[in-house]
Amino acid sequence: MGKKIYIILSNTGTLFSKAIGMYTKKELNHASIAFDEELKEMYSFGRKSSHNPFNGGFVKENPVEGLFQRATCAIYECEVTDSEYVRMKRKIHQMEQQKQLYRYNLIGLLFIAINIEMERENAFFCSQFVATIMKECPSSQLQIAPPLAQPHHFEQQSALTLKFKGDLQTYVSSKRKVEQSFHVSSWKKYAFSKVSFM
Repeated sequence: MGKKIYIILSNTGTLFSKAIGMYTKKELNHASIAFDEELKEMYSFGRKSSHNPFNGGFVKENPVEGLFQRATCAIYECEVTDSEYVRMKRKIHQMEQQKQLYRYNLIGLLFIAINIEMERENAFFCSQFVATIMKECPSSQLQIAPPLAQPHHFEQQSALTLKFKGDLQTYVSSKRKVEQSFHVSSWKKYAFSKVSFM
């Protein structure tokens, strides 16, 4: 049975995001990848601190904190095989274990404007990172090279299905409430079963 991954395109409203938007003419200019619909395992390349836009690299993102609190988003679902899912998670785990080696590929981002691939060792910008991880899924990878990938290219990928568009906090709240409700319901059933046998 296959697995599902999620591609999150977002707009945090920062000056950096607005600057990128002036070039792309698109609303959503940040890309992330997640391995669960509640977005508890969500990864990208971006700023490591919300207060310092120049300190960037590999990050595990929290969609309910910092710059994401007022973000708008589009969330896409993609079905992958079990082996593809494992390969993607393994690749990200390896990067997370050595995250101090990775940095933000600002130069590569600038070279997109003149359509030149600028690959740098251990350096990515957000959509380049997501496109690189997606290369582990032959049927779902972008048709464009990762160093030229922009967030809106994921919107054009037929293997991705749009599941939500709007306020990020609204999405996260709805998904996590469902999860919490399930856990409470399961606990009540367990507690009732224990009482009934006393």
